[in-house]
Amino acid sequence: MKKLCRQVSIESPGAVVKDCVFSFTVPVPDTPIGGVRVRVVCAGACYVSRRSLSSCDDSVSLAHPGVRDSALFAGFEVAGVVTDVAEGVEKAPSIGERCCIYPFAGCPRGYAEFVAVPDPAYVVPIPATIPLSLAAMLPSGGLRAFNTITIAQRHHKAAKVLVVGTGGLALWTVRVAKCIAPELTLTVASLRDEGLQLAASSGVTVVQWDEDLYERYLIERTVDACEGEVDVVIDYGTTSRSLHRSLQCLAAGGMVLLSDEVAERLIPKFSAKAREKQQSIEAVEIGSVEQLRHLVDLVATERLKPPPHTVFSIDEASEVVSRLSNSDIPGRAILRFHDVD
Repeated sequence: MKKLCRQVSIESPGAVVKDCVFSFTVPVPDTPIGGVRVRVVCAGACYVSRRSLSSCDDSVSLAHPGVRDSALFAGFEVAGVVTDVAEGVEKAPSIGERCCIYPFAGCPRGYAEFVAVPDPAYVVPIPATIPLSLAAMLPSGGLRAFNTITIAQRHHKAAKVLVVGTGGLALWTVRVAKCIAPELTLTVASLRDEGLQLAASSGVTVVQWDEDLYERYLIERTVDACEGEVDVVIDYGTTSRSLHRSLQCLAAGGMVLLSDEVAERLIPKFSAKAREKQQSIEAVEIGSVEQLRHLVDLVATERLKPPPHTVFSIDEASEVVSRLSNSDIPGRAILRFHDVD
């Protein structure tokens, strides 16, 4: 009889947040042929969509402040320890090695205590200088931010960039930009009062998007704060309203970068409007395993300072997701299965 382990699944939050966290027992997975098995120590509080957001109304999951602010986002963030390696695997990690896992195609829909990884290339070693709680922030949030800034940098070497939101994913983007693309001029649009100080502490210009103000005034305020229209807008938790606003802050020939989680739903709605000023709207994917290895190195050598994070017990997952949905946790929230650090 197989041993059992715990699994916690976080689905995309619907109208009732408490209904999106599920905990149950599952069999401990076998070590796949040619692969490895990892015992999960920490996991970033990310969700897996229960349905495609391409058919989702803004008034459901995207209406939650934390989703719009990028405090809660889709992903698979796991850090732990290698417990088993299949026979004959070349360049395999050592048993007991600390690691994080690249979010490979077919990765589990949820966080179990053990993960079967089909290819050891997806297992990225974590040096002792990086706590596993911090390592768990890298495979989705940090990696997506890294890939997004790389694309923005490729578009325009000295661009003015508007980042929408002050949640964990937006803060990652600011930190990564300052590290690998210091030539970019960043302005952050804060959707909540609490985000102003957090964004300002990163040394960037901050403009508040107060939804009670007239739209035209918000656009003028943003363009003034950016000292003119921007070349790139980065918006991960986009609603139709914020994308419409962003396009009006964007210069002719500029580019909006969206998470691929929402791009399918929004690009068809706004592609014609964007073409009027030769603007483009592009979906940004998670990034590559090579980028993840580079990201780990930047953090390990202290060239990149990650956003703040708070560690919670996995038993508190429902409360954590509820708080993230309301942007009530500064920076990132990490769920801990075991304490090995």
